[in-house]
Amino acid sequence: MAEANPPRGKMRFRRNAASFPGNLHLVLVLRPTSFLQRTFTDIGFRFSQEDFMLKLPVVMLSSVSDLLTYIDDKQLTPELGGTLQYCHSEWIIFRNAIENFALTVKEMAQMLQSFGTELAETELPDDIPSIEEILAIRAERYHLLKNDITAVTKEGKILLTNLEVPDTEGAVSSRLECHQQISGDWQTINKLLTQVHDMETAFDGFWEKHQLKMEQYLQLWKFEQDFQELVTEVEFLLNQQAELADVTGTIAQVKQKIKKLENLDENSQELLAKAQFVILHGHKLAANHHYALDLICQRCNELRYLSDILVNEIKAKRIQLSRTFKIHKLLQQARQCCDEGECLLANQEIDKFQSKEDAQKALQDIENFLEMALPFINYEPETLQYEFDVILSPELKVQMKTIQLKLENIRSIFENQQAGFRNLADKHVRPVQFVVPTSENLIRSRAPFFSSKHGKKTWRQNQSNLKIEVVHDCPEKRSSGPSSSLDNSNSLDVLKNHVLNELIQTERVYVRELFTVLLGYRAEMDNPEMFDLMPPLLRNKKDILFGNMAEIYEFHNDIFLSSLENCAHAPERVGLCFLERKDDFQMYAKYCQNKPRSETIWRKYSECAFFQECQRKLKHRLGLDSYLLKPVQRITKYQLLLKELLKYSKDCEGSAQLKEALDAMLDLLKSVNDSMHQIAINGYIGNLNELGKMIMQGGFSVWIGHKKGATKMKDLARFKPMQRHLFLYEKAIVFCKRRVESGEGSDRYPSYSFKHCWKMDEVGITEFVKGDNRKFEIWYGEKEEVYIVQAPNVDVKMTWLKEIRNILLKQQELSTVKKRKQQDQLAEQDKIQISLQQNDEDPCRRWRSYFDEATMSNGK
Repeated sequence: MAEANPPRGKMRFRRNAASFPGNLHLVLVLRPTSFLQRTFTDIGFRFSQEDFMLKLPVVMLSSVSDLLTYIDDKQLTPELGGTLQYCHSEWIIFRNAIENFALTVKEMAQMLQSFGTELAETELPDDIPSIEEILAIRAERYHLLKNDITAVTKEGKILLTNLEVPDTEGAVSSRLECHQQISGDWQTINKLLTQVHDMETAFDGFWEKHQLKMEQYLQLWKFEQDFQELVTEVEFLLNQQAELADVTGTIAQVKQKIKKLENLDENSQELLAKAQFVILHGHKLAANHHYALDLICQRCNELRYLSDILVNEIKAKRIQLSRTFKIHKLLQQARQCCDEGECLLANQEIDKFQSKEDAQKALQDIENFLEMALPFINYEPETLQYEFDVILSPELKVQMKTIQLKLENIRSIFENQQAGFRNLADKHVRPVQFVVPTSENLIRSRAPFFSSKHGKKTWRQNQSNLKIEVVHDCPEKRSSGPSSSLDNSNSLDVLKNHVLNELIQTERVYVRELFTVLLGYRAEMDNPEMFDLMPPLLRNKKDILFGNMAEIYEFHNDIFLSSLENCAHAPERVGLCFLERKDDFQMYAKYCQNKPRSETIWRKYSECAFFQECQRKLKHRLGLDSYLLKPVQRITKYQLLLKELLKYSKDCEGSAQLKEALDAMLDLLKSVNDSMHQIAINGYIGNLNELGKMIMQGGFSVWIGHKKGATKMKDLARFKPMQRHLFLYEKAIVFCKRRVESGEGSDRYPSYSFKHCWKMDEVGITEFVKGDNRKFEIWYGEKEEVYIVQAPNVDVKMTWLKEIRNILLKQQELSTVKKRKQQDQLAEQDKIQISLQQNDEDPCRRWRSYFDEATMSNGK
């Protein structure tokens, strides 16, 4: 329906046609009531009638009542003769309210989305106060947004209330008439309120998860801070404890170390209580399903491990120092006994023993002394060896040997003097007097070390060599006697010879043990008489079980043992003995690499009757597995003995070769250890030997780094470190994950899963990372991939950085040399090319050369 103004009506028709989804079918035109307006309307429609008729039919109405013919009165307002209650101004106000509400809901959704994006993208701080601050700020913003959501919801509910029509008798028909009109608006507002409710529910769920993760992030930082502080304190105590490792020194020094250890133990108790509290805190976090569960459990295990190490080290040090103090006390008492015996001998002058009573008194003094000295003289060597061998240093061994030697001499002298005094008491004969021999005679007598069985016989044989003279002055003899010669006997040569003797003697025992194992076990596996005792599957496992032990035995028995024995009187040749055969020791790498397979066979068949019968025949107290471990123990023992030799050979002939031999054996141990780890790598496609020599290997905590910014909420997984085992080769660095396997021997022989490999010519390092001096960065290419690596301690970090720098510098030098060679080759090729071009440009020269060659050939 339109006004009867043709130009404006025509434009309005077009707008209505464009706005309605369907087509217009009929136009009702209400003609004005005044004569003048009606005349103008008729004239206007007459001129534009063709345009209307072409598009749609037009019906001209003379009055408002004519509308009821076409439109129901319930659809018309009162001014058009209908009953529809409608106020256009109210409709406009209400419509604006609905549209504003819809816009507010849209803006609220955008605000929530923006806030969520901000939470995910904002860089997270790396200190606890900043984390707490950002938590408080975000919580405040969350509450503000919640208030806005509540206000929007309240606004929507008010709109819904205004749409409800009162249920009265007079308004029933009107409410029914308006129901269809308000139904669409009600559904729109209700739909918007539902969206707000869904947004609020989703927002609350998101915030709850975000808040939980942020609180856990803060908890993790606090836990990590407590952990690092404890680790530092434990390492400090362990370093203090390590300073007490040297148990040598005087008895006063040992007492001082015991007192320091007691103070250290008191400090450790408080530290252990803190560690237990942190461990319990970690367990609580783990029980609450913390997102960094693996890291927290690992930290708890590390703390527990460090606590156990601290307790065990202090306990072991206390036992060690107590035993050292005990043996010092024993030596002190033995020295006092020696001094009393010397003084007793010196004071027994001839004039005192002219009567039978004097002789009997002297005899009683001797018997009293021998009774007092008997515990020291007859101290069981097995007991000493069992109780003190672990801590006996070469110096203590020499002191003990010398003191027992003196006691044996004094006892022997007293035994002879007893016989003289008995004769004096019986026959009243003038006695002769004995004095203690000098230190040189003590050493030259070569009495067995702490040997009570053979000592008496030896001294009876040497009685004719004892010095006999009359003593007149006790102080003079004591001032130049054995106490001063004892200090002179503690020379470096004696200590060095003692270590060398231990090296040769233990080598003989080692060769003998290898021989008994090969003969009593390995050879018996080929004995048909033993087949019944052997499981069938074990018969062809001989090479796996024993590895290359036969090769090791042949080397030591045929070559190395005789070479060491040739050094018995020439300690300066020991270093050369090792250096000449250092390549032969590489056979131990093969043995150690086979050791995991050997132990698997042993665990499977250790209870079979064959091994028990072989052990019975050999009368071994220990099983075969203990003897299969001997080569591993022996190769580690060499470097310890070489260190001792070098300690007593400084500035002596052959000391440089000893140092070189020690370095060679340490390199061998490192090489063997590295090879054991390398063969445990699984999943690498290719040959690891092509990566060059392995420089280092070790376990690290690794995070994935991002160079475009600091840590973001969406990358929180980065704060859970990956435990990686890194292998540094000359040409690459390999990242592996240590696999956790159960079963016996799994702790000694690890297994690794290959993750990825970076070529060293594309690797770079950043030596310092903010927040932890144990961390450094390894990046690849143009920092496309960045790993933050945390070493166990600063020393390990610096060692790795030093080796990586050396590799990168070598590669840079090789690259420079390669480029120079390429440039030289290009320059040479340019010269050749220029020369060829010059020859091509001079045809006369070419023809002259041809003519000269032809002339020479004709001449010939």
